[in-house]
This record gives sequence, C-alpha cells and structure tokens, in this order.
Amino acid sequence: MATVIRLSRGGRKKRPFYSVVVMDERKRRDGAFIEKLGYFDPCTDPEVIKLDLDRVKAWTDQGAQVSDRVASLIAKASA
Repeated sequence: MATVIRLSRGGRKKRPFYSVVVMDERKRRDGAFIEKLGYFDPCTDPEVIKLDLDRVKAWTDQGAQVSDRVASLIAKASA
C-alpha cells in the first residue's frame, strides 16, 4: 500500500483548519486516514503548526511520500 502524508481539511466555510494525516494515496482528501500527525491552522495570526516530527520521520523511513505543502510545513515546524 502506497502511503502519503498530506493535509485533510476541516473547519467551517471560509475558516479552514487542516489536519496532517497519513493515508493511502488512493483515498479521498478527507477520507479515512491511518494516523493523525498534527494540525495546521492558517486562520490565526501567526499561523499555528503542530506536528509530531518523530512520527513524520518514522513514516518517511517506512516509505511514505510527503506532499509539497506538508514538506513546507515540516520545514517551518523544524526551524
């Protein structure tokens, strides 16, 4: 099974809230996920990024691909 680390959207209309999740790449964006690794709230000032970087590393070591947006969030969170 090919896994990917990507964002899953939540929140209400015009107020997005994203969860960083590990899921099968064939699933829908907001479909069933394997594990939740953190969240991203772009509506606050400053933006809130909360990630479990140890679990992200563990999943990437197992072969999970990281989406472009999540890769930029990981870079911001680790800095």
